[in-house]
Amino acid sequence: MSGETFPALVLSEAGGKVVAEIRRLGEGDLPEGDTLVAVSHSSLNYKDGMILKGVGRLVRRYPHVPGIDFAGTVISSSSREFAPGEAVILTGWRVGETHWGGYAGRARVNAAWLVRRPAGLSAEGAMAVGTAGLTAMLALDALERHGITPESGDLLVTGAAGGVGSMAVAMATRLGYRVLASTGRAAEGEYLQALGAAEIVPRAALEAAGADKKPLLGERFGAAIDAVGGVVLAGVLAQLRYGGAVAACGLAGGAALATTVIPFLLRGVSLLGIDSVMQPRRAREAAWARIAATLPPEALTRMTQTVGLAELPDLAERILAGKVRGRVVVDLARA
Repeated sequence: MSGETFPALVLSEAGGKVVAEIRRLGEGDLPEGDTLVAVSHSSLNYKDGMILKGVGRLVRRYPHVPGIDFAGTVISSSSREFAPGEAVILTGWRVGETHWGGYAGRARVNAAWLVRRPAGLSAEGAMAVGTAGLTAMLALDALERHGITPESGDLLVTGAAGGVGSMAVAMATRLGYRVLASTGRAAEGEYLQALGAAEIVPRAALEAAGADKKPLLGERFGAAIDAVGGVVLAGVLAQLRYGGAVAACGLAGGAALATTVIPFLLRGVSLLGIDSVMQPRRAREAAWARIAATLPPEALTRMTQTVGLAELPDLAERILAGKVRGRVVVDLARA
């Protein structure tokens, strides 16, 4: 086993630019860790796009294997937590950033970062979910812990045609919410309605509301899952119903938030921060179990495309430009 080589997408830095190439690596090339995993599938997330293009300096040491998610089978482990042959998933823990990630046929990681793949969810399906689906479920869980229910009013999902948004639309609809899907891509309306969206809200309308800088507008949304941030989030906060909440989990539209405390003081609204990177294992396992029980298989198929390693550099540009619909699964066998 140790003499075998496997494909990997390896990043290097040359002339201030990040360069990607497919190489054959051996297990001896992998970083330290107590568990060796045969990776069958990974995925492309917004953060992966940033890493592949060197945006934000998320990676500081090269050569580097990116890929913040992966699914596979344990080959060996010095930890008692996992036995050879167990199906596992990894998301978060800054794997793919500070530690080599899932864009390779093997990964050596710490057992504490892994969770068992739920029954009924294939490795490909798990990566169709990936960080995006985990984040969407954590956002729904946070809203429900706050007291939000389908009876609270319409649930708005921003960035709805992206990975987190698509997952949120499909799962929230299955859980009984009336979902309003916001997107800046009018052509994706039919796709979002097929996932369950009851109404399409143009992103421009939320941007205009945020740019208006009025602290309060008409009460329109019972709650929201926001994957955009910036002026869009400001526009959402001004239109929440009394006691509503926003689960904020993205910043594709910017990190700055220009708003006032008025919605919080006069309408009692809440802004809930969602992090999927450092979530404890128990929360991850509960979220994955709920995803497996909630996500409609037909919706997962509808929102997913499968590619090989060689296609990732071009797709990285597209995902950063907001031109990728739904989820991208990476099949390591296609390399």
